[in-house]
Amino acid sequence: MTVNIQDYIESGILEEYALGVLSEAERTEVERQAATHPEIQRELTAILAAVDGYAQAHTVEPPAGLRERVLAGWQSAIHQPVQAPEPVAAAPAEPVVRQLVPEAEPSASRFNWLMAASVALLLLSAAANLVLYNRWKDAETSLVIAQTEQSRVATTMQAVNKSLASQVQVLRNDEFKAIDLSGTPAAPTAKARVLYNAATKAVFVDVRRLPAPPAGKQYQLWALDNGKPVDAGVLVAATTAGDSLQQMKDISSAQAFAMTVEPEGGSENPTLSTMTVIGKF
Repeated sequence: MTVNIQDYIESGILEEYALGVLSEAERTEVERQAATHPEIQRELTAILAAVDGYAQAHTVEPPAGLRERVLAGWQSAIHQPVQAPEPVAAAPAEPVVRQLVPEAEPSASRFNWLMAASVALLLLSAAANLVLYNRWKDAETSLVIAQTEQSRVATTMQAVNKSLASQVQVLRNDEFKAIDLSGTPAAPTAKARVLYNAATKAVFVDVRRLPAPPAGKQYQLWALDNGKPVDAGVLVAATTAGDSLQQMKDISSAQAFAMTVEPEGGSENPTLSTMTVIGKF
């Protein structure tokens, strides 16, 4: 879906992301949009920096011992005893009229309550700033991880595309001669192909179908030059599975190629009893 970048920035969702009030799905969408559009990424970075600056500027550490003094005053105000009014002697004949004067509110109690409320608000503000700062740090970490993963995937895709382009060039190059390798009685359905350039001595192998080698074993390619086997290298797992075209060791001269199963890392001489495929010009 195409996003209008300016409308998206002005929608307020980036500020909500910075304040940590979005759902997980909404946060993921914001991170995706930021990774896709550099303008959104710059705006989000600026907002996060502003939120961080505000949190640090307004975070206040209470003086040492203030909490204990406030709590002591608060408890004293709550538990202050209320004095009972003195009894008035009744006059038998003449009524007595007293002017009621409201008792002054204790100033100490009022101060204690105000101080307690101020400290409570201060602590809540500090806690909110800390939560906001931690959420911003978590979001920053998640964004860095997402950008790293995106970069890794892009690098991998570039390498794959480069490898495919190289393989296409080999397959289309008329200087490469194809030698089909057919299965032996040990593996009658096995098939592979060797592409050999006699001018450059380059050798590529393309597996069509090979049995999975035993644990601790690898397929090794041999060039047969006047009947003498010459090591052409071992096949990696991806090549054995038929997933890629693998370049092998350069071979100066050969009339045939074969594969055997050898210990991992290859052998100096082929194990003829494990020969799986063979083919010649």
